[in-house]
Amino acid sequence: MDSPRPPGREIKQDRGHKTYAALVDTGFRLLELRDFESVSIAELARLAGYSVGAFYARFNSKDEFFDALVARHVERRDLSRERLFARTADDVLIDAVVRDIVSYYSKHCGFWRAALIRSSRDPSFWGPMRRQGHVYTSTLINRLERQFGRRLSKAG
Repeated sequence: MDSPRPPGREIKQDRGHKTYAALVDTGFRLLELRDFESVSIAELARLAGYSVGAFYARFNSKDEFFDALVARHVERRDLSRERLFARTADDVLIDAVVRDIVSYYSKHCGFWRAALIRSSRDPSFWGPMRRQGHVYTSTLINRLERQFGRRLSKAG
């Protein structure tokens, strides 16, 4: 199954994908330092090593750019979950999951602040992250059920 096309304009050339990735990566780095609202497109493009025109060749707006950050977040967290569950022994899984979540979310608190602000304008905004949370939880529950040899239930 093909993954959905990332937010932004369609990119056909390798250098376009490179530019897109550099802009998104730079966006995450900037959000480690300050608020999304205070980041200008000109500054983002300059720090990524591209022009404002390169930004607008890939994104129609700053909101669409933030959608690309969300898509990258979902992609990274999916890969992180897969690696974590593949490499972690059952007896330390819960500790590893908690460490992973706390570490990731504390490093990306600027992204989450921007997400909360965006969701106040658009309640449907949480859809991709909500779906990802369900997958993460289901994966963890399935793993624990296999470990304990029984279904987990609310009753205990």
